[in-house]
Amino acid sequence: MGENIIDLKKEQAASLSRPRLKYSLAAKFFFLTMDIITGPGATLAKTKIIETLASIPYRAWEIRQYGRLTLNYRNRALVSKSLAIMEWGREAQDNEYWHLRVINEKMKEDGLKDPWYLFPVIPFLMVLFYVILTRTMAVLNIRRAFHFNAQFEDHAEHVYAQFVKDHPEWEDQPVKSDLVKEYGQFDNWADVFRRIGLDERDHRNNSFIFCGQPENVVKYEGMPEASGAV
Repeated sequence: MGENIIDLKKEQAASLSRPRLKYSLAAKFFFLTMDIITGPGATLAKTKIIETLASIPYRAWEIRQYGRLTLNYRNRALVSKSLAIMEWGREAQDNEYWHLRVINEKMKEDGLKDPWYLFPVIPFLMVLFYVILTRTMAVLNIRRAFHFNAQFEDHAEHVYAQFVKDHPEWEDQPVKSDLVKEYGQFDNWADVFRRIGLDERDHRNNSFIFCGQPENVVKYEGMPEASGAV
């Protein structure tokens, strides 16, 4: 993940200083609904909800691309574009799943139990709603789907940057979990969550590239190579 060459503190500060995107009404409603359910402030449990939902759009896009591949297998250019979306989507959803596992490890280490909104009806309903929304958007207008995801990931990036700022004690908490060490080698839990926030920026950047707005990419030293464009 490049944590040896990326200044995670610098990038966290950059996230905090950069204004959020101008979110659409749909995105604002989505974030407001989440705040009503989980509370306005960031908590480990709330970030578990964020990560539970975060991988869903990538699976929706993968399903759509399989359909395009089946119907248009003679069109080499379209096949190439669809495969690029699928490759990126698989990598991104795997990354989001790592976030979920890492956050769960932190909660276990802190002796925190899941709050009421993680048992099990509320997550099911939120996931169901988001599955329907993202699959519908993927079919009707894939570029708008990418743009909506860019807003989701921008929101998540800022949440994590502020979350680390609100927990200075994490700077002195070493990472002991073997599972977290599979995600990356970090000196402390603050850097773990800085890295998660930077992952969300990467997802945001690729969402903008795939929706045809590369000018909105936030560049930084050590960033991965862009996946491509539709």
